[in-house]
Amino acid sequence: MLQLKYIFTTFCLIFTLQLTSYAQPRNFEAIESEKIAYITKELKLTPAEAQRFFPLYNKYNEEMWNLRQEKRREKSDIISFDAKEVELKKKYRTEYSKVIGQARASQFFQVVEDFNELLRSTLQNRQNTSGRRR
Repeated sequence: MLQLKYIFTTFCLIFTLQLTSYAQPRNFEAIESEKIAYITKELKLTPAEAQRFFPLYNKYNEEMWNLRQEKRREKSDIISFDAKEVELKKKYRTEYSKVIGQARASQFFQVVEDFNELLRSTLQNRQNTSGRRR
């Protein structure tokens, strides 16, 4: 039963990503919503945990976005920017662990990587499919 639930959830996620990809202006928001749902499911966040976790996640996301934008602008010392990313992750792992415990706080970064890989493969499959139709 659990495997069927996982397959159904994965199918819904991919289907939703496919649908939301056609809404160009709101594409980012739709993907971010799917990412939040994915994180919630994979980390098995309770509603109370999610309520405390996602404001921290939003701060982390904003800081990481700003750091990566700065990295793209500067293009000089890439290693120092990578070190800053690691420090930011360590900082937020500590903050997350106060809300969801050390194990799930560490797992968070792998969950995000998994989501990004799922998104990449979904987009690549869609591009391959649309390329064949032309």
